[in-house]
Amino acid sequence: MIIYHNPKCSKSRECLLQLEQLSAGFEVVKYLEKPLSVDELKDLIQKLNIKPIELVRQKEPIWIQNYKDKKMTPLAIIKALAKHPVLIERPIVVNGNKAVIARPWERVNEII
Repeated sequence: MIIYHNPKCSKSRECLLQLEQLSAGFEVVKYLEKPLSVDELKDLIQKLNIKPIELVRQKEPIWIQNYKDKKMTPLAIIKALAKHPVLIERPIVVNGNKAVIARPWERVNEII
């Protein structure tokens, strides 16, 4: 399993703690330190089975100032996420070919 984690986010920290308590083997990816590429984001969105816009934190100032009122293609949204990883919803947990945005953290149970 992989958790895409933002240490500054309380929901992300809570999910990480729960995974540690489950003793599940997993890798922690601090995606703000090592941003995902466009291809990695496409793969992640496919595993999440969502539209790219559903991965966007639409209340983030960067989104509001730069993208909110623009008509954007799915690829343009993915490129914005790659350029500004802070826009990515979190935490995301991946298990094989399945993934969830773990808000609340119990959503992890859907893919275990």
